[in-house]
Amino acid sequence: MEEKYELISNRPWSHLKQYEIPGTNTYPGEPIFEYLNNPNTYPNFQKEWEDFKKIVLDLKKDNSKSISMLRYGDGDHFFLTKQGIGSASPGVRALGKPYSQIHNHHEFIEGTMKNDYIFTSLWNRDRKLWYTLFDRKVDFPLEYVYGMIANRWFFNNFKDKKIGLIGASEKLNVIEKLLKYNEYREYIGVEDFELIHFPQKFACDDIDLVEKFIGNQLINSSADIYLVGIGSAKLALLHRFKKYRNVSYVDVGCGIDALAGCLKVTRSYWYNWINFRLADYNYSNIDYMNYKHQNEIILK
Repeated sequence: MEEKYELISNRPWSHLKQYEIPGTNTYPGEPIFEYLNNPNTYPNFQKEWEDFKKIVLDLKKDNSKSISMLRYGDGDHFFLTKQGIGSASPGVRALGKPYSQIHNHHEFIEGTMKNDYIFTSLWNRDRKLWYTLFDRKVDFPLEYVYGMIANRWFFNNFKDKKIGLIGASEKLNVIEKLLKYNEYREYIGVEDFELIHFPQKFACDDIDLVEKFIGNQLINSSADIYLVGIGSAKLALLHRFKKYRNVSYVDVGCGIDALAGCLKVTRSYWYNWINFRLADYNYSNIDYMNYKHQNEIILK
């Protein structure tokens, strides 16, 4: 896809060709991404990238399939092991109260295993974290999910389908306003999204109540597939969504931030992403994840 936007990277792929996803790039200045310079990190990256895309395209062909794809990162691990680190710290994002007051914490662990596909980072540390709790094989690198949103491959291939987003209300409200701009719609490659609102913070305090809130919206919805960004609440909830709408749910995490124009683009595979921003919008209620105001285009 030819870009008409000026990018802060504007350079060829900065790591081994073996790990390239066309239309994306990764910030070369982060030591953490050195695993993308090691050919032994994931030798089958390109083959499995094609396998992954086929699975996603099959969802387009057969609406009777209902699957859930879950990304597992360090924040999810800290939540499951009740470690107050980062977003897993009570009072920060996932929880508003101490772990000792979460009576059904086991449902997050059990729910994780009930998803059809599991993704973790190529970074060896994240893979080790997964296997300290679970003996199930990881299906794909989570970089595939980031890549298909970052290069808009997913939107390009689902133009004839109704795409739903499940994410924080505050971010969905921004996306709804951005969709009024032709430049934004052309960049993403969609005319509209169906929006399912989710609490921005502390959804894990009462996961059953939140499930009812989302379930009532899903029952009355009509999207063919949903992209989901709901933090660690997904561990308990993602697989449950299928009982309200028999379609597929793909956990894209910060992909929702990207669509809302508030993504830190130095994350892996996001370095070319454009953050579209509204000139006259008050963003003070957005729970940012280290947003750095990079690659911005201001819409007026």
